[in-house]
Amino acid sequence: MSETSSDQKVAVVTGAARGIGAATAARLARDGFVVAVLDLDEAACARTVEGIEKEGGRALAVGCDVSDSGQAEAGVARVAAELGAPAVLVNNAGILRDNLIFKMTPQDFDSVIGVHLRGAFLMAKACQTHMVAAGWGRIVNMSSSAALGNRGQSNYSSAKAGLQALTKTLAIELGPFGVTVNCVAPGFIATEMTEATAERMGITFEEFTDRYAKSIPVRRGGRPEDIAQAVSFFVREEAGFVSGQILYVAGGPKG
Repeated sequence: MSETSSDQKVAVVTGAARGIGAATAARLARDGFVVAVLDLDEAACARTVEGIEKEGGRALAVGCDVSDSGQAEAGVARVAAELGAPAVLVNNAGILRDNLIFKMTPQDFDSVIGVHLRGAFLMAKACQTHMVAAGWGRIVNMSSSAALGNRGQSNYSSAKAGLQALTKTLAIELGPFGVTVNCVAPGFIATEMTEATAERMGITFEEFTDRYAKSIPVRRGGRPEDIAQAVSFFVREEAGFVSGQILYVAGGPKG
């Protein structure tokens, strides 16, 4: 049985071992949620969990391939058994397999769609059962400004655009049951993933960041905490009349 106190809701954050997911998990813990930290490698979640516990919160590391239906169902079942029924789901898990279309393999395309879009569908399907039963829930999907199109990312852009459509559809379907569904679409965010992109390009991360900052109206790159703040708003009780929305957190207008 869960030991979570009755006034604490359970939040599930996928892809939470690092970057935006880790910052979001930490923020939701500060907001009073008990947090299930999901990632492909359970051991990789240790740093996020330890950070939450160090601040007095409670978290559980769960290894889960969100693109696998059996693992998604088992992961949510474990969260429900050990922490309590999920009330919040943040679909953040993602991978990159960038390439121009003439170089991109079908596996590169399918892998990215599988984690980002199929994974969000599977996790939402598993979690919504608990949310509908409780008459309250919050789902936040992580899209990207790449949903508007981005060279070398036909797989990633397609997945992120699909997440926006999934968001609006689930908002219609789940709204009558007290569940809101919204979407955060980050612009350029400094993470380990973007550092790896700079390395592949053969430039320093500082050069990479400066290049992007010059094109952003607020003249800086984003931080994982910027995205976590937006998620924090969407999952609040007070945000119950906001659903089916796409919020670009990109330092300037998008879309």
